[in-house]
Amino acid sequence: MADTDGGPTTGGGSSTIRIGGTGSGVGTASTAVGGNHEVDEVGAGVTAALTEAARELPNRIDAHPDTVERDLMKLVLTIVELLRQLVERQALRRVDQGDLTEEQEERMGLTLMLLEDRMTELRERYGLRASDLNLDLGPLGSLL
Repeated sequence: MADTDGGPTTGGGSSTIRIGGTGSGVGTASTAVGGNHEVDEVGAGVTAALTEAARELPNRIDAHPDTVERDLMKLVLTIVELLRQLVERQALRRVDQGDLTEEQEERMGLTLMLLEDRMTELRERYGLRASDLNLDLGPLGSLL
């Protein structure tokens, strides 16, 4: 299905979501007649936040050859740190529920400690602090 801008859409039931199109590059969400007004309000808020973020972003990536390795490492370490924290929370939940044997708990704890140590080494190697890996997601808060 295509919207009036020619961008692809997905639809089903009472709502249609447009992806792409022309203009700011930010998709929109709308409901058909008789749709849910709460969804419209949330969609409008998300669209406004994305539009604002798009205005603040530069049109081109400002990559400097002398910092590209550090910046790439910062991105990779941010993703690894996010995954590490998620795995740690999952492990704690499983320990609290008694889903793991003592041997599994020890192995998981040791693995997480080693990963945290390695993350610290890599941050120090590239001159990064733990706070450098935290991304500001605007109205959603911080990533980590």
